[in-house]
Amino acid sequence: MTILASGGTASAAVPAGQGVGPLLRAWRERRRVSQLELALRADSSARHISFIETGRSRPSEEMVLKLAEHLEVPVRERNALLLAAGYAPRYPRTPLDSPALDALRAGLERLIQGYEPYPALVVDATYDVVTANRGVMMLLEGVPDALLKPPLNAMRLTLHPQGLAPRIRNLREWRGHLLAQMERQIALDRSEPLRELYEEVAAYPVPEGGQGHEPAESVPYFALPMVIEHAGRTLSFVSSVSTFNTPMDVTVAELAIETFLPADPATVKYLQSPVPHA
Repeated sequence: MTILASGGTASAAVPAGQGVGPLLRAWRERRRVSQLELALRADSSARHISFIETGRSRPSEEMVLKLAEHLEVPVRERNALLLAAGYAPRYPRTPLDSPALDALRAGLERLIQGYEPYPALVVDATYDVVTANRGVMMLLEGVPDALLKPPLNAMRLTLHPQGLAPRIRNLREWRGHLLAQMERQIALDRSEPLRELYEEVAAYPVPEGGQGHEPAESVPYFALPMVIEHAGRTLSFVSSVSTFNTPMDVTVAELAIETFLPADPATVKYLQSPVPHA
C-alpha cells in the first residue's frame, strides 16, 4: 500500500455576524426538522429551541453538542457552532501523519492490504486518496502520469476523459451515481471545496460512446456495478463505503474506506489468478 496524501491542519470558521442561533436554525432547516421535533429529540421544548435560534437564550455547551448530534452536523461544523456560542472547539483536526494517529494508519493499512487482490482505498472529505492497495493501482495501469501526480483524487481519476472513464462500460450510470453521491454530500455538509470539485468533474466531456456503454452480458447484479475494461477483460465491481463510528477528530470523521467487491465469478477468477494484470 502507498500513502498518497495526508490530512493537514485547519480551524473552524464562523460566518461573520452570526451567532449560534442562526447557525443552528440553518442546520435544522437543512435537515427539514421542525422546532418541536428537534426539541423532542433533545429532551427540550420548542420554546427553548426558538429562544436559542433567535438569540434570546444562550445554550450551554452540552446543549449545543446535543442539538448538533441530533441534526447530524458534521464534526468540523460542530466546532464552528461551539465557537459561535462562545465555547472552545471540542474536536481537533490531527494531521494524518501525526504520531497520535499511528494506530489508525496501521489499522487502515492492514484493512486494505487484507482486502487484496480486490481494490480498496481510503479517501478524505474531498475524495483525495489517502491510501490505496494494489488492487486499485492495478486498475490505474495505463492512466497518464499527469493524472497520477499526488494528491490523487478519486473523482478526477474516475471521471476524467483521460482517466478511467473511457474504460468504464456503463459510464452513464456510474457517472450519474458518483455525481448524485456528491450532490447529497454537498447538501448535507455545505462544503465549498467539494462543490468546486463537483463543478469540475461534472463539466468533464464524456468520452465518445461513453453515454451509452453497457455491460456486454446481461448479469443480474445485486447493486449498481462499475463495469470496467482491464487488459482486455471486462471486470465488474460493486462498492461499499465505510466511515468511523462516533469520531472525535475532524480528520478521522472525514475519512471513508471504499472497497470494491467482485460482482461476478469471472471477476473473482481473474483477480485471484497468480498474475491478474498480465
